[in-house]
Amino acid sequence: MQPTFLSIGHGYSAAAVIEALGTGWRILATTRSPERAEGFARAGLTPVLWQSGGPDAALASAVAEATHLITSVPPGARDPVLAALRGMDAPGLQWIGYLSAPSVYGDAGGGWLDETAPTRPGSVRGQARLKAEEEWHAFGEARGVPVARLRIAGIYGPGRSAIDALREGRAHRRIKPGQVFNRIHVTDLGRIVAAAAQARAQGPFNLCDGAPCPPQDVIAYAAELTGMTPPPEEPFDPQALSPMARSFYSENKRLRSVRVEPELGVSLRYPDYRAGLAAIHAATG
Repeated sequence: MQPTFLSIGHGYSAAAVIEALGTGWRILATTRSPERAEGFARAGLTPVLWQSGGPDAALASAVAEATHLITSVPPGARDPVLAALRGMDAPGLQWIGYLSAPSVYGDAGGGWLDETAPTRPGSVRGQARLKAEEEWHAFGEARGVPVARLRIAGIYGPGRSAIDALREGRAHRRIKPGQVFNRIHVTDLGRIVAAAAQARAQGPFNLCDGAPCPPQDVIAYAAELTGMTPPPEEPFDPQALSPMARSFYSENKRLRSVRVEPELGVSLRYPDYRAGLAAIHAATG
């Protein structure tokens, strides 16, 4: 039986997962857009037109064929994907990957957290993520299917990096003393999730680099690489941020993984932002 990978909410991160899987897989990918569906087909994917709240027949057909499933759709008051899947048959399903976020841990005051840390979300966003994680776990447990909780740090890569922000005039150097973030290059994200799928791994995994740092340092290094003038430093003002950005800045933690390399055999190609940005710069000039 050919393994069939279903990507729900297929986008930037999931595309890296598909690339890392390599050959031998049939790929189903959901989208709400007929135009994007055409693009998926041209790329060799089987498009599935589905959106939350709409007809579920196409999704049900895809789920019935899937051996592996990831979902990139963020939850609201409930997880819309899980709500749709509950009554669907999935006779061949062998693994589920839920793309989650470190907000499930809450604030650590800049301290280090790995997968053994307790989950104590302090934000509404983190609480929704943890609720979704737990409900996906229960969904899998009831069907005898392992579920990986993939807690992903700030994603960057070609087209979505500090270099791109500088070139497009969107970069800021906001200074919040003591604030640090982890990141993950999208290529490493894809490699980790693909390895988890192939191993049918379960439980929590932190997808993060090994160099949590202040965000202004990343912008400064991108400017150094490109020879551009970095934007001026500015004091941190939460009112100048979007609600999502305010939520990110409300928590301060340093992430590491004690599971990814020993259990999945994946060592990061880009272990810090310097390696990742240098590769992006080398590829784009």
